Amino acid sequence: MGLPRRRGKKIAKLNPQDIEAISGRTLEHYERSAEDFWRGTREHDVSQNIGALLQHIEGTPPFTILDFGCGPGRDLKAIAAVGHVAVGLDGSARFAGMARAYSGCEVLQQDFLKLKLPAGRFDGVFANAALFHVPGQELPRVLRELHATLKPRGVLFSSNPHGDNEEGWNHERYGAYWDLETWRRYLAAAGFTELEHYYRPAGLPRERQPWLATVWRAAK
Repeated sequence: MGLPRRRGKKIAKLNPQDIEAISGRTLEHYERSAEDFWRGTREHDVSQNIGALLQHIEGTPPFTILDFGCGPGRDLKAIAAVGHVAVGLDGSARFAGMARAYSGCEVLQQDFLKLKLPAGRFDGVFANAALFHVPGQELPRVLRELHATLKPRGVLFSSNPHGDNEEGWNHERYGAYWDLETWRRYLAAAGFTELEHYYRPAGLPRERQPWLATVWRAAK
């Protein structure tokens, strides 16, 4: 999913209607803009991120990887192309269909806030530009669900636009923008141990590196 401007605000407790609105409105945006999104992102190079995930997975490949928030399937296809079993997941019906057609991989259509994931199936979860759409109130639960779908000592990669611990609407998409220390607290509480982190794009001053990439091992 795409990069919004780093804007938002600290908000009060969300009720079930708020949660439904966040999912519904954000997904409607991606449904309407699916083709434009694909044209704007299909050439993005995230090989550094895919490599960061794969290098930390223990055992003998091929690995089974969940591409969480797979969008139209760019990274899903790239993971499969290097010999792994790639499974996509996206809440947008249009993205799920595009990803199946483009990658030839299995793709689950599931709302991030209503996940039904198999226990212990995946060696790794690749969450590239996806988890920032999860409100902070719901994030602990979602992270625990990702932990549960990983095999013992499985690896979670996440890349999100970072910020000053604020969340809210950016036009038609909801986003939450955490700094590194807050993100670390969320992941540690969900049972993950940090392996590495870095900012992207590489080689630029920090103020021009909007993405925070982190890699975690599921402690079981």
